Amino acid sequence: MHTDTEKEYLIRAIDGFRRKIIVVSPEYVILAANAFTKKRFNKDIIGRLCHEVLWNCDTPCEECPLGKVAETQLPMVIHKSSFLTQKKNYCHYFYPLPPKEGETDKTVDAIAMLDFDIPFVEGLEEKLQRSNAFLKNLILSSVDGVIAADRKGKIFIFNDAAVEITGYSMYEGLHKLMIQNIYPEKDIAYDIMKKLRSKDYGGKGKLKFYQVDIQHKNGGTVPIRLNAAIVYDGKEEVATIGFFHDLREEIKMKEKLEKTRLQLLQADKMASLGKLSAGVAHQLNNPLGSITLFTKLVLEEHDLEESIREDLSRILKDAQRCRDTVKELLEFARQTRYQIKPHDINTALSRTLFLLDRQTLFHNIEIHKHLTTGLPLVPGDIQQLNHVFMNLIINAAQAMDGNGILALKTEHLAAKNRVLIEISDTGPGIPDDVLPHIFDPFYTTKDEGEGTGLGLSLAYSIIKEHHGLIEARNAPEGGAVFTIELPLDMPETAETDN
Repeated sequence: MHTDTEKEYLIRAIDGFRRKIIVVSPEYVILAANAFTKKRFNKDIIGRLCHEVLWNCDTPCEECPLGKVAETQLPMVIHKSSFLTQKKNYCHYFYPLPPKEGETDKTVDAIAMLDFDIPFVEGLEEKLQRSNAFLKNLILSSVDGVIAADRKGKIFIFNDAAVEITGYSMYEGLHKLMIQNIYPEKDIAYDIMKKLRSKDYGGKGKLKFYQVDIQHKNGGTVPIRLNAAIVYDGKEEVATIGFFHDLREEIKMKEKLEKTRLQLLQADKMASLGKLSAGVAHQLNNPLGSITLFTKLVLEEHDLEESIREDLSRILKDAQRCRDTVKELLEFARQTRYQIKPHDINTALSRTLFLLDRQTLFHNIEIHKHLTTGLPLVPGDIQQLNHVFMNLIINAAQAMDGNGILALKTEHLAAKNRVLIEISDTGPGIPDDVLPHIFDPFYTTKDEGEGTGLGLSLAYSIIKEHHGLIEARNAPEGGAVFTIELPLDMPETAETDN
């Protein structure tokens, strides 16, 4: 039985002891701790679960000694290794607290945990602890995934970024994974070690800017740029450490930049072709007019054999096709002034449907309209925009062979100060090899004689003249989707001659 004075001295001795002393219940709840421990964690840890406080884990460690100590009522020692060298330099000592005086129940109700470092000079030891804590914080808070493993592949560093990249929890990374498990194939880890030991990839013991895929917990792969090194103790290899830079966002950004580059090339190509087509079209108009005129005269003024009349009719038909192509080229390279006025896009779409839905092609097509009410008026040349809407709607109907669902949608994109028009169908969609060329002039998937390939390129040109954006994609459930974005503020230059 201790006197009050003895108890006071004992508590002061425990609080003055510069090692962690924690008392934990068999249910992993922290019951008490000395002043040094509380100061190290810089927060109230009493009443909290020990695995949450010490290891930042949601569940108790699989090899937690508390259960064994409570069951056997015997002390237990666990050696811990240095953060980098992996040499044993301190241990955790667990022992059951004896029952209170007068109690006969031998059930363990509390377990003490102490950590003991190998003794150093006190000042040097304190500096080392601070330096080691800073280094550990630095690595654990790195924006790149940091994973270190010993020579057998056992992981002993697994920071927060590694958790995010791999999908594994910190506990799983430190206690369940081997370094080989983070790669899709085990041979990759051996190949990386081979490169690390070579002088050809950044110097012996180093591997720089190596791109590799790692295995995510969900089964997918994550592209990584790896910088790795071997950790030496003298000349002996004791561990490897790797910095894993997630390339997913970088790859997405590159894809967006490439898409933007292609759009700029497309716009430049459209502008160049517009200038070229105007000159070519005017040069073709006169000879085509002569061919058409004189062919008609021969057919009307001469009594010809039927076979000759058929040949001349074919010439007339092909000449008229050429004339129609020239007409579209001239429209494409349009030299007239746009009549820019504010218009209701919902009304324009409805009028276009009114003109088309009575045609035979639309008899078996179900039309779904999702037109946002109160849509702001859009400045534009309504005749030109009607041309775009009609072209896209007819294309959708033809793609479905006159049988399916045609959907029209409008929306106010307030954040962009634009109006969205979406036209989709339930047809077969656009083949992947066709999609990049869908707005190219003369590019068509229709049979010979059924189209000139200028419809979508003309639509592209019109939307660009309105300072808008037109894109095509395939819907996940099938069918093609064309989206148009038109600005609500038209630049003053919009009404000048093209």
